[in-house]
Amino acid sequence: MTVSAPPTAADRVPRKTLWQRLKRDKVMLLLCLPGFLYFVVFHYVPLLGYLVAFQDYQPYLGYMHSAWSGFTNFTTAFADPEFWSATGNTLEIALVQLVLFFPVPIALALLLNSIVSDRLRRFVQSVVYLPHFIGWVIIVSIFQQILGGAGVVPDLLESLGLPRYDMTTDPNAFPWLLALQVMWKDAGWGTIIILAALLSIDRGLYEAAAMDGAAQWRRFWHVTLPGLSPVLVLLLILNLGNILTVGFEQILLQRDAVGPGAGEVLDTYVYFHGIKDNQWGTAAAVGLVKAVIGTILVIGANKFAHRLGHEGVYRGADR
Repeated sequence: MTVSAPPTAADRVPRKTLWQRLKRDKVMLLLCLPGFLYFVVFHYVPLLGYLVAFQDYQPYLGYMHSAWSGFTNFTTAFADPEFWSATGNTLEIALVQLVLFFPVPIALALLLNSIVSDRLRRFVQSVVYLPHFIGWVIIVSIFQQILGGAGVVPDLLESLGLPRYDMTTDPNAFPWLLALQVMWKDAGWGTIIILAALLSIDRGLYEAAAMDGAAQWRRFWHVTLPGLSPVLVLLLILNLGNILTVGFEQILLQRDAVGPGAGEVLDTYVYFHGIKDNQWGTAAAVGLVKAVIGTILVIGANKFAHRLGHEGVYRGADR
């Protein structure tokens, strides 16, 4: 005699229709509406501007009346040696920032989380958050006063009998200078998500590991790191999506000090060769290439994260 399996919850409860789910979640959907409209108006509608990449765009004619040029703007950009120089500089700066900056908020969040006093922790958090709200003009000026030709560090080197060194005008040190500035400005701000992930880890896991004789490093490796891994994977994927965007204002302020050979990136290339020289189609083509590469990196990294068992940015249909 065959025994049928007991009915599951999915068998007993009928699936709600789309209208029923919308009616059930209407309050949450209304709360999400302003953010949704923001992305539609300022992120998705401007995507129509990429039509310029396939046109001989003339501002006084507009999108509708400018002549179509096919892939001419792309071939013009790809045939320009300065485009490839800017691409190489962009990748170098992005990789240096990814390697140096990405671990800093994690380490800083772990240090902040280890502070016992709540009052002291809040004070330190306020101090490390503050540089995020300072403009790049002021930050670049501060680094000029410290590392520039007449700054504190060259004066100190001279007083020690060493040759003066101006890091702000050294093309070889430019990617490292940018990484230092980004770390000083945004490391504290980047700890917000890491601290929230740390607070979500069950404290009982630490107590159980300590009772089993696990030292502090063992607790970090077997409890903290697995608890942080979903958030770290998510942040890494998002950083890969912006790998070709390394900070327009920050680099524009310092580009002349090191020269275009080291200071030209894709964003400044679009500004100088596209907007200032009225090559609108070329600028749009380079921007479209950046968007396509970023999208491919995000989708590929997200697929790889799924293979490792992580959720990534979004879940696939099969998950």
